[in-house]
Amino acid sequence: MDNELQKYKMICTLKFGDIYGQIIVWLIVIFISLATTLALWSSTRQIYALATVGIVLVLSLPFLLFAFVTTLLNHIEFAPLEEADTLSRRNANREAARASRQKSAAAG
Repeated sequence: MDNELQKYKMICTLKFGDIYGQIIVWLIVIFISLATTLALWSSTRQIYALATVGIVLVLSLPFLLFAFVTTLLNHIEFAPLEEADTLSRRNANREAARASRQKSAAAG
């Protein structure tokens, strides 16, 4: 039985089109919030205008962040590395470390 752990690589398949709608929704929320602020802005209602902006942004942000993070996590895949790929990565890492040691020895 082989006791070596299986190695995986993380692949993110997220594309701009996957979050494009979420960006549009966030922009709409911001513009509605600003439009509400301008509608309520007067010398007697300034505090209401600022409170409206705060409420709209604070209440919408968690939902929009949840949607984005969920979309991101749904587009992350873990694929097992092939044995040849694992060996070639190990050899590349060893060569890089050896070159780094030689470079530092030559500089010092």
